[in-house]
Amino acid sequence: MIKMVGINIFPSLPPASHENTGQGASDPEEEEPYLDPTWPHLQIVYELLLRYVVSSDIDTKVAKKYIDHSFILKLLDLFDLEDPGEREFLKTILHTIYGKFMVHRSFIRKATNNIFYRFIYETERHSGIGELLEILGSIINGFALPMKEEHKLFLVRALIPLHKPKPIAMYHQQLSYCIIQFVEKDCKLADTVIKGLLKYWPLTNCQKEVLFLRELEEVLEATQFAEFQRCMVQLFRQIARCLNSLHFQVAERALFLWNNEHTVNLFALNRQVILPIIFEALERNIRSHWNQAVHGLTMNVRKMFMEMDANLFDECQKEFAEKEARTQEVEEQREMTWKNWQMWQRREETIW
Repeated sequence: MIKMVGINIFPSLPPASHENTGQGASDPEEEEPYLDPTWPHLQIVYELLLRYVVSSDIDTKVAKKYIDHSFILKLLDLFDLEDPGEREFLKTILHTIYGKFMVHRSFIRKATNNIFYRFIYETERHSGIGELLEILGSIINGFALPMKEEHKLFLVRALIPLHKPKPIAMYHQQLSYCIIQFVEKDCKLADTVIKGLLKYWPLTNCQKEVLFLRELEEVLEATQFAEFQRCMVQLFRQIARCLNSLHFQVAERALFLWNNEHTVNLFALNRQVILPIIFEALERNIRSHWNQAVHGLTMNVRKMFMEMDANLFDECQKEFAEKEARTQEVEEQREMTWKNWQMWQRREETIW
């Protein structure tokens, strides 16, 4: 039976999308999903395989001789197919194999890692990253505590770098779920995750930046005081840049961080460090940001800090005024130097 399944579902040639053609990934919301014309036939084969692996009568000691490493690798290769219905079947089948065949668990995790590595560092093209992450989300949920070093390495080497590829929007929801699972399982990983997000923070892609801010909000909700302190300076330098973004969704999403009670408590306890970093960004938003919603949210955050610690707020305001005065003085000096140079230039021309 396994031989029959393999002959029917495993193609003799690898999927065309395995090759890096240099084209960008298609947006599933903009294009109609690809449907394999042979699917009515293949569906029967997939259903047979699924019913076999979910059967309570299956003898795993016998079955593991046929559902071996070679068979699993070929199944994983099929995740790059474009037909979403086929990938959905594959997801259920592989997840069931992982649950029933304990002997294959480590191998499945390593093989999945290799797919992620190739996607991140070579091709940036793969149709089934979202489905693979869905399986991993369920696997991570079942990790025992204390967490093994192997699982932490998987977070650092595979999951966090998955924020780098351009088509992250296609699988970000599943990726974010996996990341949050790690932080909720072991709160000490929050610092690692936040620094990883900052490492891959987008510089020119505003839509991707909005995704990062949404994920950051969820991570901060599960972050404890000690882990937050280790990364807050680097984090708030980035948040200050987001606050002044001309893309209103980026600025708005950054300001939404103050809508969560847990994160506000973290910010309040560390206001001596945080407010001096973001005070200038808040003042510039109030003075010159073009979007009224951002302006209003900034006023609320500013008022929140003023009520938290009036003395600290006055100190920051004084430092900001002094910095502006120095900047103005430097600008005036530069202007005076330029005028003097122009006068000298005209005098030289007159002499000649």
